[in-house]
Amino acid sequence: MAPQQQQAVHLSPAELSFLRATLAQTPPLRLDVTKGPRDFRAMRAEYDVLPGANGSARIALDDGTEALVGVKAEVERTPQRPTFGEQDDVNGEATSSSSDSAGKGQNAWVEIGVEVPGFREDDALPVFLASMLTESLLASGELKDRLYINRRFHWKLYIDILLLSPPLSYPLALLSMTAHLALLTTRLPALKSEKDEDPLFDDDWDAAVALYPKNTGTRKPPVIVLAMAVGPNIIFDPCREELAVADAVLAVACAPSPDGARIVSIRTIDPPSHLTPPAVPNSMNSATGGTAPTSTADALTQRELLASSGVWTPPRGGMKRGLIAQVAKMVVERGGVADEVIAALAAIEVG
Repeated sequence: MAPQQQQAVHLSPAELSFLRATLAQTPPLRLDVTKGPRDFRAMRAEYDVLPGANGSARIALDDGTEALVGVKAEVERTPQRPTFGEQDDVNGEATSSSSDSAGKGQNAWVEIGVEVPGFREDDALPVFLASMLTESLLASGELKDRLYINRRFHWKLYIDILLLSPPLSYPLALLSMTAHLALLTTRLPALKSEKDEDPLFDDDWDAAVALYPKNTGTRKPPVIVLAMAVGPNIIFDPCREELAVADAVLAVACAPSPDGARIVSIRTIDPPSHLTPPAVPNSMNSATGGTAPTSTADALTQRELLASSGVWTPPRGGMKRGLIAQVAKMVVERGGVADEVIAALAAIEVG
């Protein structure tokens, strides 16, 4: 479960109640009335913005939120582990083909750092964001296997993610899309050595090899989609005010595949609505002729009876299984949300 969004939303209980009522109706009426429940905010994307990096990208949303990602690769020596069973031959060549890197990558070869304005590196929000992004990138195993050079050397990938503006909404999806685009632009020097020789690379940068080559069957890095539930409705890419009334929030990491998008990881996020103050109904307000509760238990009982009266009460509990299944279906189905997001990122002409 994610940490609470630490930037409070300054909305009164009456405003929260009105906002929830508009989002829970059919069809839902979002804060931006021009957007439907599956519509995302407009964005502006750039790539190769950091000349000293192997790959970089920058994405800015229409609400002013911006993220910058730089990817740097270094050659490291792989620690040799004792193995049992098949041994290498006298020439130092492995019994299996060295060119086949499937399953030979390690999670430690990818390191992600996230910086958020106003937060320290060891605060809960940056730590969770880095953990979620790392989990989604390593879930399929494609990325770490691509960093394999030979039995003795590998690429170490450093992915530095910087949120250039304060988090106006939960920034996980924005950081994921920016990292996705940065990895697509990442290029590694062409390898000239063979097998288990010390790595020797081509000095010509024009001969560099893309980490994710285009026009091949290579699976691309995953993208995280943020979805929230308000009553029976599911809304994607919620803004800050919409998150303030969410019943539950899901972060779904999806990777493209020949048969359509597939889910590689899914996490629940504790919405900021759990921290909003409850409204005081007239029946419990002595200033309006009501009767003030005499104890905490009495107050809880009266609030339970008024749960469906329209008076704002912070949501409790999580998301039902049926609703989770509905979110998963909307994300991975043919022409679903994941296909739309991945297609939009793929439409960016990466050099």
